[in-house]
Amino acid sequence: QVHLVESGGGLVQVGGSLRLSCVASGSIFSIFAMGWYRQAPGKQRELVADIITGGSTNYGDSVKGRFTISRDNVKKTVYLQMSSLKPEDTAVYYCAARGVRVLGSVSQGDFWGQGIQVTVSS
Repeated sequence: QVHLVESGGGLVQVGGSLRLSCVASGSIFSIFAMGWYRQAPGKQRELVADIITGGSTNYGDSVKGRFTISRDNVKKTVYLQMSSLKPEDTAVYYCAARGVRVLGSVSQGDFWGQGIQVTVSS
């Protein structure tokens, strides 16, 4: 089984910064992509950013230039540095791992963390 555990969320003022972390654990052989999604009340879950094994990144339009995603493949950890935070960044942030291969298996799966709250107050 694969588990994703997020940390680093909380309450921050407009213009502030936060750093989210997500660690993947379990009998993992490889992970193709790790990333962050978010869901605000009454809205659909949306991509914030993701990063593939080779380092290529993809960002949602609303966070480009403000958020930076990075990844430590050895530690199976993905980070999201969030800066210049806005009230509209308030949401539950979910860590995702896509294309996960576990030891002893040739199949791949996708996994999600439980989510962590980020609240930006004005």
